[in-house]
Amino acid sequence: MLTLTSSIKEINKVGIATARQLKNINIEIVEDLLHYYPFRYDDFSAVANINSLKAGINANIVGHIELIQNKRSPRKKMNITEALISDSTGSVKAIWFNQPFISRSLRAGDKVSFSGKVDEDYSGAYLKSPNYEKIGENKGAHTQGLVPNYHLTSGLTQKQLRFLMAQIINISERLVDWMPSEIKNNLALFDLKDAIKNIHFPQNKESLNKARKRLSFDELFLIQLRSQLIKQEFLEYKADPIKFLEKETKEFVKNLPFELTNDQKIAAWKILQGIEQKKPMSRLLEGDVGSGKTIVAVIAMLNTAFNKKQSVLMVPTEILAKQHFNSICSLLKKTGIKIGIITNSEKKLNYKQDSKKDKVIDSSFITQNSDIIIGTHALIQKNINFKNLSLAIIDEQHRFGVHQRKKLIEESDNKTTSPHLLSMTATPIPRSLALALYGDLDISIIREMPKGRKQIITQIIAETDRVACYQFIKEQIKEGRQVFVICPLIDVSDKLGVKSVKEEFEKLNNIIFKDLKIAMLHGRMKSQEKEEIMSAFADPNTAPDKKIDILVSTSVVEVGVDIPNASIIIIEGADRFGLAQLHQFRGRVGRGEHQSHCFLFSESNSQKTLDRLNALVSSNDGLALAQSDLKLRGPGEVYGTMQKGFLELKLASIFDYKLMRYAKDEISKLFNADSKLKKWPSLKEKVDEIQGEIHLE
Repeated sequence: MLTLTSSIKEINKVGIATARQLKNINIEIVEDLLHYYPFRYDDFSAVANINSLKAGINANIVGHIELIQNKRSPRKKMNITEALISDSTGSVKAIWFNQPFISRSLRAGDKVSFSGKVDEDYSGAYLKSPNYEKIGENKGAHTQGLVPNYHLTSGLTQKQLRFLMAQIINISERLVDWMPSEIKNNLALFDLKDAIKNIHFPQNKESLNKARKRLSFDELFLIQLRSQLIKQEFLEYKADPIKFLEKETKEFVKNLPFELTNDQKIAAWKILQGIEQKKPMSRLLEGDVGSGKTIVAVIAMLNTAFNKKQSVLMVPTEILAKQHFNSICSLLKKTGIKIGIITNSEKKLNYKQDSKKDKVIDSSFITQNSDIIIGTHALIQKNINFKNLSLAIIDEQHRFGVHQRKKLIEESDNKTTSPHLLSMTATPIPRSLALALYGDLDISIIREMPKGRKQIITQIIAETDRVACYQFIKEQIKEGRQVFVICPLIDVSDKLGVKSVKEEFEKLNNIIFKDLKIAMLHGRMKSQEKEEIMSAFADPNTAPDKKIDILVSTSVVEVGVDIPNASIIIIEGADRFGLAQLHQFRGRVGRGEHQSHCFLFSESNSQKTLDRLNALVSSNDGLALAQSDLKLRGPGEVYGTMQKGFLELKLASIFDYKLMRYAKDEISKLFNADSKLKKWPSLKEKVDEIQGEIHLE
């Protein structure tokens, strides 16, 4: 008998190959499958009469097969299966291509439900490659009612997933409903088993909406509950107060080669006030791409160093660590502050040591002798001991949570105090959302862009203007600029018809720009190889014969690369990316003094696609673009991309303030009643289960 923990291999019709494909989408046991939710639904709620069918619509009909046959098309050399279907109002033809087995599955006289797109030819309306199932099989799971569609992986089909889901859906009865009954009653929420059944096989739109509400509420509730538990835990810690040194700070700011914006000044002041306290500061600093978050962090690190205490700046990649090291060394060169960098490939200091006293400059030496340490997140994974760590700054790492903060405490010489924590992100989050989701954090938002920064010119380029676009690029490269080219795929795909990195690299390198230096970058390359290419592209001092003019890449360049000399980014297949992600790509240029350009190419000519891309052309506000994407594409299409690495939400909308507020209110009631959750053992067990899974900023 199947249980929630049964291996997926025990389900009927799941062989080794199917199990491997399911594992690719993180489905290994029955419970995983139950929690693999559809992202959209085909609405075949109403059964249409055959005489009402019109070209261009999706329809469900039920009728008898009058005849069915296979024939071979001599011109295209393909098998064509044709069936004639009738009901009481008339008859219609159905056609399938290269699926001769259908004539063995369906026979004349069978009563069958069909769903699919209605097309038209010289003989009138017909069904083109419709889904089908005999009446009585699977209760119309593929052709009737609200039909679920799931994200797939190579080798899996929608029919397979629906078939497997139908077999195990009743096992949802055994799921532990951990939500307190008081909360379910207050908000009229489905029981968990009913929510799971109706998210996969909704009885109607009302039951689907109720299922979504319950499961979305669960996600937002657990994230906020975890946040409150973290807050409680860290109320028990103390921190070393870092005194605000007004004279030194004002002198540093006065000598900067640029003027701080008001938002930067306000954010810096809030942080300086926070680190003066005896309780550990926990603050999220949010700012759009290029808004100047780093200098705000530097002001905090400056005060920490002048207080004879240590700070660490952790970033996602080695190339970014090196860029921060170079820029911060330049900003602080007159202060005497000792700065070190620790990455897998580099361990370096900004100051000279007395050779007689010198030891090998390794991680241990740097952590014991530097005021500021810059590195990747490996800093908390390599048993590194800090001397007197008082401030930790985490850049673009959304999974840095309670366990990692404990690790920092353990790695500091003083294990009785917690470092102050500043997290920085360019992910656009509304303030109300951030406050709701991150109850353990204070929030600072930088909205102003630095003065004098030129706005990036964004254009949608028609295929007929591609040659002129390439000519413009040649002229820009002659003037010393560099170019990004972003593609959705690594390898060529005939099925998708979308530009790939390898294909585009070959074309640009061998045909279009034969006299230029072009490099390729994608996620399957080894880390060291990627770092070397990015370093060569970013380094302004690279030898002329090795300088990369054009970098053809997948989305691996999305986060945190600062290349002031790059002034053009081309995005191929722009319709394949969400607006928030396109905005992140665009932020890779516009970092220097030169006018920058973002050129969008799309394989789609639909009005919906043009509306989305025009939103990017007309706006530079990351948050506004994320909200536009929600309206234009819908939550199922947006959040998979936008929330990747930010919040692992399957169903909840990060703009659903109402549901979020309900969750926050109910959690407040719980904590007022019983902060240890003793009264709700199932909920306590759920919290313990996710303790190691949900890491907040």
